[in-house]
Amino acid sequence: MEDQLRTILDDAGGLLKPAASLSPRDDLFAAGLTSFKTVGVMLAIEEEFDVVFPDQLLTRATFSSIAALTAAIESIRGDADAA
Repeated sequence: MEDQLRTILDDAGGLLKPAASLSPRDDLFAAGLTSFKTVGVMLAIEEEFDVVFPDQLLTRATFSSIAALTAAIESIRGDADAA
């Protein structure tokens, strides 16, 4: 999942450096992600992982790092499995 997220961030995130150079906990906003670019990242994640971000996860914290995005996707998938 992390490799797929790094590809999405490289393609849609507008980062100042390659996502491969970031640790899972590095701040994506410090690396160049903007609120505008988070929309493209979110849409790409939804398509790639077949998930839909619920309103409560549409926060800066959700998109703050690769680790946070991974946790959000796993949470969404877990909620879908429980439904």
